[in-house]
Amino acid sequence: MDRLLLADTPSLYFRAFHGVPRSVRAPDGMAVNAVRGLLDVLARQIVEVRPRRLVCCFDADWRPAFRVALIGSYKAHRVADATPDAAAGAGGVEEEVPDELAAQLPVIDAVLDAFGIARVEAAGFEADDVIGTLATRHSGRPGGGPVDILTGDRDLFQLVCDDTGVVVRYAVERFAVVDEASISARYGIPGRAYADFAVLRGDPSDGLPGVAGIGAKTAAALLGRFGSLRAILAALDAGGEGGFPAGARRRLTAARDYVDAAVAVVGVVRDVPLGPVADVLPVRPVDEVALAALAGRYGLGGSVDRLTMALATLAEGL
Repeated sequence: MDRLLLADTPSLYFRAFHGVPRSVRAPDGMAVNAVRGLLDVLARQIVEVRPRRLVCCFDADWRPAFRVALIGSYKAHRVADATPDAAAGAGGVEEEVPDELAAQLPVIDAVLDAFGIARVEAAGFEADDVIGTLATRHSGRPGGGPVDILTGDRDLFQLVCDDTGVVVRYAVERFAVVDEASISARYGIPGRAYADFAVLRGDPSDGLPGVAGIGAKTAAALLGRFGSLRAILAALDAGGEGGFPAGARRRLTAARDYVDAAVAVVGVVRDVPLGPVADVLPVRPVDEVALAALAGRYGLGGSVDRLTMALATLAEGL
């Protein structure tokens, strides 16, 4: 199958940085725990998923202007200069990243390039938007196969679609496969309604407050009754109390401006202007000399070997 693996790279390297011991260091003492953790995740998932294609997606703008313009609190708590003026700003504001992690990011880029693994970002957009666009493009083209998304963020649950074979492999749960049935089981909502659920419930990790007085239970009840946020709002506009839990109509009416804005903030963009992507996985590193030099300089030998062997397993299916 022409299977595509999409990596939410910032999510993965942040998790690796906080999950792999800081004692994992290069010969010169530089921390390389995020680099090694990311490479090891990619190696394991390539062996397990056996994709034909892989793209490591990055944030060109982790806090895009179009989202901040709609909801100023969007990711404001993550701004490095957390003054009110900085938090109220739009794109281009620096994200708070530990120095030991920031130093590893150019190494990640260089190692992926030496392996020949595609790296993609798009000006003005987050990695989530790149992932949404590539997943939509791949699953919608003739001959397109399944899509597996590697992430530790629930935001991307909204892309799950059984009809097109898009699933999330959730890093928080040892890369458990999340499909529509598992979303329904987790949240008691229709399998494709996660974005609607997030709008109503909110997401403090992204600075999204949600509708005041409507938590996860009420949000799930509303979506279970109406099926989608669009249908909820249509019923709200139609008047009457039918189907609304006690107080929900009043709360939704009071928060209507927020809900309208949050739909565009929470929703992953699926039509980012991206050119062609050379995403076919090589069966061996494309620049072995550069890779060997990077492995030696940063003490990445074991992780580089594991990813090299993982790529070699793909040749068996060709």
